[in-house]
Amino acid sequence: MAAMSKIATGNGHGENSPYFDGWKAYETNPFHPIDRPDGVIQMGLAENQLCFDFIKKWLIKHPEASLCTAQGVNKFKEMALFQDYHGMPEFRRAVAKFMGKVRGGRVKFDPDRIVMSGGATGAHETVAFCLADPGEAFLVPTPYYPGFDRDLKWRTGVELVPVHCESSNNFKITKDALEAAYVKAQEANLRVKGLLVTNPSNPLGTILDRETLKNVVNFINEKNIHLIGDEIYAATVFMEPEFVSILEIIEEDDVECNRDLIHIVYSLSKDMGFPGFRVGIVYSYNDAVVSCARKMSSFGLVSSQTQHLIASMLSDDDFVEDFIAESKDLLFKRHKNFTWSLSQVGIGSLKSNAGLFIWMDLRKLLREKTFEAEMELWRVIINEVKLNVSPGSSFHCHEPGWFRVCFANMDDNTMAVALSRIRTFVLKNNEAMVPPRKLCRRSSLKLSLSRRMDDLMSPSILSPHSPLPQSPLVQART
Repeated sequence: MAAMSKIATGNGHGENSPYFDGWKAYETNPFHPIDRPDGVIQMGLAENQLCFDFIKKWLIKHPEASLCTAQGVNKFKEMALFQDYHGMPEFRRAVAKFMGKVRGGRVKFDPDRIVMSGGATGAHETVAFCLADPGEAFLVPTPYYPGFDRDLKWRTGVELVPVHCESSNNFKITKDALEAAYVKAQEANLRVKGLLVTNPSNPLGTILDRETLKNVVNFINEKNIHLIGDEIYAATVFMEPEFVSILEIIEEDDVECNRDLIHIVYSLSKDMGFPGFRVGIVYSYNDAVVSCARKMSSFGLVSSQTQHLIASMLSDDDFVEDFIAESKDLLFKRHKNFTWSLSQVGIGSLKSNAGLFIWMDLRKLLREKTFEAEMELWRVIINEVKLNVSPGSSFHCHEPGWFRVCFANMDDNTMAVALSRIRTFVLKNNEAMVPPRKLCRRSSLKLSLSRRMDDLMSPSILSPHSPLPQSPLVQART
């Protein structure tokens, strides 16, 4: 058999990560309320499925938006023959307008700078190809989306250098952390070409405040490196404080910045819940980047049929305003219910106001403060509790015990089942780990899986008769 390329035979795609292993566990045994009630519930996929009923109503009222209807078929030939890699003008105008509305009208986007790509994945790779040569590097604050190791590195040969952020300050991006990462890259003989920040953050579900964004802009301007702003979750901010785009910051009078260094990646996969449409956007102030990215977009164009539908939908101002409001309301309610339910069994999470997930804190459930213990706990959650959640180590978090859990990719009934499984798991493990003679001493009750868990839950819900062998976490340690 003839040899294949290094890219084809290498592990650059990153499929061996536990992030993707969780997906495989789900695909092997997916939950279904009737056919597979004991299957794995998918909580590792950041999809926004909460607004489809709302979108469906618009589609029914506007059949002309689809080429596969009697009302839209007259456009079929025109759309079937369209292949200009600049994209349909009405599509670019509609997307630019939507991006501005998502940011509260505080930023305006030039349609002529909108470059199409095959989802955010293609957009990130395109930007990486434009800005860096193989062996050069981007700084990326941790924790960060595991797919970046594929999107930016696999085919481009670019390196990623983590900017380590700490839970002690809620994983804030600091000047010291940026400088430390930059120095580390230099010591490794890596030329730093840019900084990639995700705002709102995946996996944290937090937004960057103005002070942090100004520090980021000042940093890249001083170093004369590019800034890539991944803002694909911009419309998922469901409560105060409001989202602030990098483009707002560079407009402020007290901020000096070479705008040729500023680039935005956007898509409709998260904000609208359309990952299957593969609508990715590169937006840059740099004319050379726009020109090059547009040529590269030939490898990942958005279909003309999709452009036609999206242009029709996003040109409807009333729909857009109502959709943004409806989406925020539904995300707020789901997030509130999910985090409150977890808190009732002593599970906390990083305070967040955006995204389709929470950054769940299970540090107190670890046998010890190691990534081996984190993976041990993760395997129990996957195999015993039957929930696909993503361990923090797969997001390059350097503190064990954090997990990303998605909450917007399922209906209310499935969410109730997931919460019930979590509740049962926590109660069973803490009943198993507390010696019965301790349970009568309410004033000094301390619960532990192997370490102390202070005040995890009320003693009134614990049973002294729970047998030790029933704990899946205990079984995992033997």
